[in-house]
Amino acid sequence: MYKIGMVEGSDDDVAETLADLHRLTFFDAAAVPDFDIGVWWLAYCGDDPVAFAGVVPSTRARNSGYLSRVGVLQRHWGRGLQLRLMRAVEARGRRIGWDSIVSDTTDNRFSANNFIKAGYRLFEPEMPWAWSHTLYWQRSLR
Repeated sequence: MYKIGMVEGSDDDVAETLADLHRLTFFDAAAVPDFDIGVWWLAYCGDDPVAFAGVVPSTRARNSGYLSRVGVLQRHWGRGLQLRLMRAVEARGRRIGWDSIVSDTTDNRFSANNFIKAGYRLFEPEMPWAWSHTLYWQRSLR
């Protein structure tokens, strides 16, 4: 029913689609990222984009990727799309030789539970990068 593919964030049409999905999933809770940076995926239901994810090289964890965004339109929640997108990110990280993927959640128990389900573990970064109540996640790729 769903297909997931890597996309070119620097393509104007793709960047517009990613930005639209970002606004529909994150609302005003997070700034729209620069889609020229990192690697991005879109998930489609038929011809309609319904979810996205992006990873960039981490500036906080050595030889790791930072899962900067995963967003799924609400009407598609509960169908495993976040987990499938996380797996695509991890596969890319393994191919390029990263040791791990790191990310964070703030006030989002659904995403936190998906990180747990995907095998991520809580960790404390040397230099936290978000809010004081943020949870930091890491998954080894080795």
